[in-house]
Amino acid sequence: MKTTDKIVQLLKLHGPLTAKTLAEELALTTMGVRQHLQALEDMGDVDIEDRVEGRGRPTRYWGLTEQSRTHFADRHEELTVQLIDSVKMIFGDQGLDKLIGHREQSALVQYRAAMEGATDIPTRLAILAKLRSNEGYMATMEQIDGVYFLLENHCPICAAATHCLNFCRSELQLFQQLFADIATVNREEHIIEGARRCAYRIVSLTPQVP
Repeated sequence: MKTTDKIVQLLKLHGPLTAKTLAEELALTTMGVRQHLQALEDMGDVDIEDRVEGRGRPTRYWGLTEQSRTHFADRHEELTVQLIDSVKMIFGDQGLDKLIGHREQSALVQYRAAMEGATDIPTRLAILAKLRSNEGYMATMEQIDGVYFLLENHCPICAAATHCLNFCRSELQLFQQLFADIATVNREEHIIEGARRCAYRIVSLTPQVP
């Protein structure tokens, strides 16, 4: 196991620790541990907290960040698939469709509120890309020859979408509703079908003037 992984495990087990304490636990020099901590901080896995403990200079503690969760086992994808299967078993396909529909409508209300006052494609699309990025989709927007694209470089619900394609259908419908008054929206690339990303083509309903 790498030293950085050992440090992360110790911080997970004991909470924030000083470089000196970590060095004693790992039988390393304090300077050596600080170098590993600096590397972890650069990656966003740890942060620092200076605590005043009596007289003298504050003592520096190192603790884990939210991002450090990637170092630990996570069964949320397996749980998601199990929940989908359970919903289908108990409530049938119609029950699952209602669940997906409710998710779609909730997102529609949230997105429309964020887009209030945005009447043109680029403004509305920029807001959507930011909202989707905040949800983990790593979304960006592009314009090519007057045509706009929403590009989602990651799918945080990939396990659910692979198990039930209605999630993808619902998201396309969501985008179409958001732009219905000014543009058409079609999916041109799809992660589930093996593409590197999901790409949505957004074309204005108003003909472009040459």
